[in-house]
Amino acid sequence: MSNTETAPEAVRCVPPAGAAAGVEVLEAREVPLGGPRALLVRRTLPQRARTLIGAWCFADHYGPVAVPETGGMDVAPHPHTGLQTVSWLFSGEIEHRDSLGTHALIRPGEMNLMTGGRGIAHSEVSTPATTVVHGVQLWVALPEADRHAGRDFQHYVPEPVHVEGAEIRVFLGALAGSASPVRTFTPLLGAQIDLAPRSTAVLDVDRSFEHGVLVDAGEVRLDGTLLRHAELGYAAPGAATLTLANDADAPARLILLGGPPFEEEIVMWWNFIARTHDEIVEARDEWEAASDRFGAVEGYPGSRLPAPPLPNAVIMPRRNPPPPERTEEHAEEGEAEPVVRRVDAERLYEIAVGGARAGLTAYRDRGGQRIFYHTEVDKSFARKGLASTLVEQALLDARAAGMRIVPVCPYVARFVKRHPEFAEAVDRPSPQVLHWLEAELGPQQ
Repeated sequence: MSNTETAPEAVRCVPPAGAAAGVEVLEAREVPLGGPRALLVRRTLPQRARTLIGAWCFADHYGPVAVPETGGMDVAPHPHTGLQTVSWLFSGEIEHRDSLGTHALIRPGEMNLMTGGRGIAHSEVSTPATTVVHGVQLWVALPEADRHAGRDFQHYVPEPVHVEGAEIRVFLGALAGSASPVRTFTPLLGAQIDLAPRSTAVLDVDRSFEHGVLVDAGEVRLDGTLLRHAELGYAAPGAATLTLANDADAPARLILLGGPPFEEEIVMWWNFIARTHDEIVEARDEWEAASDRFGAVEGYPGSRLPAPPLPNAVIMPRRNPPPPERTEEHAEEGEAEPVVRRVDAERLYEIAVGGARAGLTAYRDRGGQRIFYHTEVDKSFARKGLASTLVEQALLDARAAGMRIVPVCPYVARFVKRHPEFAEAVDRPSPQVLHWLEAELGPQQ
């Protein structure tokens, strides 16, 4: 599947007050995908709040849509580097062709995994017999040691397993006594889970994994936090179980993703994953030149996709901020650990203690720059180191989103001066930026 946008925005990308510790709620943005009338897909990864969950770096969720009304899926041959693609359907049938010579069908409950390290090309077209198309397309970032791996294709049909309240199909990794034989380059978990009406499933999981729950049908509570249709809930590492609850009278369905935090920075643009801007430029040039790096897709009745123009800026590496540890001990003892959240509606980061806002650092975005202009901590929380924690997490989030940091706020300016690890992401406040900020804030500020 071709990535038509590279920086989707989240509508709500932090947990509301009172949400369970370690759970974030990520909403999707609709983007067009091929077809004569452009099939719309819902994209929850990547986005500014979170680039990866484990090595999972891309999640598109589409349908159910009627093929006669939308034209179905018709994605012409396009390239990939530095990743594996995972295709999983709930309904319909998609024809896959790639430059390895694979010609396969993607059907409900059957996983196709394609590896395109150094380079591969493929096409995806819904079959003439398909009346409704509905599924997910997922990408996995390859680690440094394996990111130039050769082309590969694997097909697997998991047998459903039953636990109290749920039916589970594990297509990657292991869960509930079921293990997939499919080869991956980092530890991963991927599973479809169908929750019965008015049921709760408690699943034993790897403490070192972070997890994502993408809701396909109904509404699901992840460790007490409500996830609506098409939302993705993020659970940080540290817990030995995940609790999934369906409070409705109808079944619910979700995709569970997991893996240990991916510690490497990646550069992600169009259908390429690399480590530097120059690698992206090289891959694009080779695709446009029809080089042997990507090979040819045989049997597709049409032209291949041209690469879009590169942005007029250096594409910056991205990674997640360090995940907070979730521990059952903290939950039991009721400790009020500080939590940093980005509040998009107010254009600020807040640090909350016991659910109450204890401080904030405010910003404005100007193009690719995030301008921090004011930081404050409530007097009742003074001398607890909250300002340093707040600003550090805010700068990590901004850098992970590929934003340049502009420290207008004196506290933020002192912080970046004391922490040279942020130096490469910092722009000094120019007169133009200061004049723009003054006009943006207005006289009331």
